[in-house]
Amino acid sequence: MEFPGPERIDGLIEEVEFPGFVEVGYEPPTPTVEDVEAATEDALDRLPWDRLSPGATVVVGLGSRGVTDVVPVARTVIDGVRERGFEPVAIPAMGSHGGASAEGQRRTLAALGLTEEVLGCSIDARMETEDVTGVPVARAALDGDALLPVNRVKPHTNFEGRLESGLCKMLAVGFGKRAGARVFHEGAMTDGYVTTIEGTVWTLREELTVLGGVAVVENARDETALVEGVPGEELLERESALLEEAKEHMATLPYDRLDALVVERIGKDVSGTGMDTNVIGRFGLLNAEEPSAPEIDRIAVLGLTEATHGNGHGIGLADVTTVEVLESLALDEMYANALTSGSLSRSRLPVALPTDEHAVAAALTSAGPYDPETARVAWIRDTGHLSTFYVSEALAEEPVEGVSVRAPADLAFSDGSATLSR
Repeated sequence: MEFPGPERIDGLIEEVEFPGFVEVGYEPPTPTVEDVEAATEDALDRLPWDRLSPGATVVVGLGSRGVTDVVPVARTVIDGVRERGFEPVAIPAMGSHGGASAEGQRRTLAALGLTEEVLGCSIDARMETEDVTGVPVARAALDGDALLPVNRVKPHTNFEGRLESGLCKMLAVGFGKRAGARVFHEGAMTDGYVTTIEGTVWTLREELTVLGGVAVVENARDETALVEGVPGEELLERESALLEEAKEHMATLPYDRLDALVVERIGKDVSGTGMDTNVIGRFGLLNAEEPSAPEIDRIAVLGLTEATHGNGHGIGLADVTTVEVLESLALDEMYANALTSGSLSRSRLPVALPTDEHAVAAALTSAGPYDPETARVAWIRDTGHLSTFYVSEALAEEPVEGVSVRAPADLAFSDGSATLSR
């Protein structure tokens, strides 16, 4: 595929005066855990260890998300399992992520700092599954004696309900590898996501030993706000309550309407959809009603995270990007996500322009009359880092609770690549 060069695009986009930008801080009141390891130890004490035989193998499920304190939490869980007289083994519990391959899932964990050396136990990344009363479960999980998912509880990027992203969904999807993810999403299309999660968790608790889970809730600054151990029999009800806490503390944009949002990078380590749909106000799913807020006319994506290894699933939620981003996409991994989940539109390709400068200019000028003096623009690192970001001068003039204006910022382009800094 041949993309149009800068000379051709220059003739299609008139010279743009960019708005002035200001750095802002966003710090809504939020709790923070001071000692994550100690909180994790306390969480482990809540689990029913007496249900297990001495020396039992506990399968610790670890996901693909960029949870801030996942390394100390996971390491403390592994150590805690061993200290209680059991044998820990970690498995990538991430459905089809990592390109739906054992090597890719190991690589995904390693990118998060989760290696055998760090964890102090083996990682069994086998993708083969067996059927457990209609539910595919990884053989690596079935070879153990009990399941223990470790995951962040947060609003999901596909749907809304009493259960969204967390321990239960990891059990329903993550432990089933690609086969489990496919069965889950087929069921969710027919019966709904929450119903499918609940049914799968009920089945696994009946057929296997689900010890429980270790749940992490993060605050708006991407810090750990809570670590809690949830016994297996309490998973459905307690996680629903934890989800409400997560919604109260989650990072969101403090603006209901924007002319444009510039996202410097997207990736699987940020969100399953590359950028959190709860932040950008777009689901992009068949038969799913779009969120009412925020309303954003144009979204420009300028790059991918290193840890996503080219998996740009979610790029389809953007309106414009760059040629460099498209050329760096690992389409095989993206399509594994899209075809497994049925979210094809999220892996569609947006308009790709030669440089960051072209992409930002197109985002600003393609949604109606543009005036740099009144343009409502936010510029963020990614949707997981919203404690500090940049806004246009017009937006900075609006008083918003929790938002503090810090200092003017300089937008510069070098060979078309953008930098925005104080």
